Amino acid sequence: MKKAFGLALGYLSRRPRSIMEMNDYLSKKDFDPLVVDRIVQRLRDENYLNDETFAKNYLENRKRNKPKSLFAFRYELENKGIHPAIIDEALVGYEDLELAFLAVTPKIRLWHHLDGESLKKKVFGYLRYRGFSFSVIQSTWQNFFDS
Repeated sequence: MKKAFGLALGYLSRRPRSIMEMNDYLSKKDFDPLVVDRIVQRLRDENYLNDETFAKNYLENRKRNKPKSLFAFRYELENKGIHPAIIDEALVGYEDLELAFLAVTPKIRLWHHLDGESLKKKVFGYLRYRGFSFSVIQSTWQNFFDS
């Protein structure tokens, strides 16, 4: 049990994890499922694992460093095992238009040398890849260039 707990703390030291990520990690290390459950529960009790906090911090970090659409954020959190109710709560206050603007702002500076049509194609493709809808992409484009 000490070895499993030590590995779990080491895994958490690199970055915060969701409960499911920790379960998967310890299970892949071939620990008894009962030991895995005890370790995860202990980590939860000591507030090392908390899906609500994880989701909020994850979204803030992604908003700051790699903004994507609400759809993409939801998908990423679901893949990390976060309950849909927790995701809904964590996404309150986020808007696709703001996220699209944050995502494309640094890229516009990189693409300033492109002609109008090439720039538009780049912006639309980049935002589409990040999960934004056509209407959000179009609004973002208009806010940047048609105002």
